[in-house]
Amino acid sequence: MKIVGLILGGGAGTRLQPLTRERSKPAVPVAGKFRLVDIPISNCINSGIRNIFVLTQYNSVSLHQHIASTYRFDQFSKGYVRILAAEQTPDSDHWFQGTADAVRRSIRYFQDDKPDLIVILSGDQLYRMDIQDVIKSHIENSADITVCTKPVKREDASSLGIMKIDDNEKISSFYEKPSDSKVLDSLVSKYNNEKVYLASMGIYIFNTDILNNLLKENDKKDFGKDIIPEAIKIHNVYSYIFDEYWEDIGTIQSFWAANLALTDNVPKFSFYDMSRLIFTRLRYLPPSKINSCELVNSLISDGCILSGKKIERSVIGIRSIVGEGSIIEESILMGSDFYDNSDSFKAEILLGIGTNCIIKKAIIDKNVRIGDNVEITPQNKPNHMDSEKFCIRDGIIIIPKNTVISSNTKI
Repeated sequence: MKIVGLILGGGAGTRLQPLTRERSKPAVPVAGKFRLVDIPISNCINSGIRNIFVLTQYNSVSLHQHIASTYRFDQFSKGYVRILAAEQTPDSDHWFQGTADAVRRSIRYFQDDKPDLIVILSGDQLYRMDIQDVIKSHIENSADITVCTKPVKREDASSLGIMKIDDNEKISSFYEKPSDSKVLDSLVSKYNNEKVYLASMGIYIFNTDILNNLLKENDKKDFGKDIIPEAIKIHNVYSYIFDEYWEDIGTIQSFWAANLALTDNVPKFSFYDMSRLIFTRLRYLPPSKINSCELVNSLISDGCILSGKKIERSVIGIRSIVGEGSIIEESILMGSDFYDNSDSFKAEILLGIGTNCIIKKAIIDKNVRIGDNVEITPQNKPNHMDSEKFCIRDGIIIIPKNTVISSNTKI
């Protein structure tokens, strides 16, 4: 059976601004040394799916560079990860208008492989899944479409797409972000002898001919809002219930929380599973050097030089520099794309964090230069704020990429 993996690069990522100001959502760094797109690609590779397409549109240069330099299969495997960017054609001069529109306008490129099944994944989620288990369920159910679902609480159901299933896990109804209490009452499903709400994970398996027909029969733009609700009426659409860790990285709050959760003693999602590795770019960086720094529940990536006083419950990205006496708490340092060379040393403020700084509940994007005696904390500040040098989302301070913060600054 031939299977193609299709990873959707997502839209403009406005809820992740300013992290998506210069990059697409799948290109956002996660866990210090990975990118979000590494998660679905790794899930495909670990599941034996080696023919993978990534559909991109917004700010896609860094994503293209990462994929091109990371996923190079040898000539004997016949595998590939190919990028399909939005383009103008004789049929359309618009960008992708939604998930279904993106697949519709790209389908001719992966039809050459004549796949039996097409697996559609999102490029901005954190999870580990054996997709072969989903495929097995899809085949056993004689399904036309399988939608991966996640049990959620009632208070979370109103912000998600909710499916109702019968006793055979066939989907009988679907509502996008139901808010009416009567509608919510009607969407309760049974799972493990409990009443739950099943939210769509945005992960689908389609029989290729079914997907072709659905996309040709109408011009609807989105799978979750348009294609799946209509398909339920005329096709065998089943749910695959995934009851393990899954996090949609759609907001600054969810991004910050998911990263810091990785620092727990026993995190719900672990990068230390050697049987199902998460792959990323090999950078050949030197080991991290700890000159004098107390480290508590933190992830330290490659190539760092840490001379601070204390780093606690934080994620420290590649090539991060932390000066003497500095304190980092509940923060994400994304690190740098390069080290300062001899010419850069003439700069007043070097890459990284200077001496005697205090940084709490913050996200410091790549290539930021922070001087000495700088204090960055959301204390006594509004939950939402925009400024030239920083912004605040959900009480978390974000310093955008390439920003320079002068010494003695209080934020």
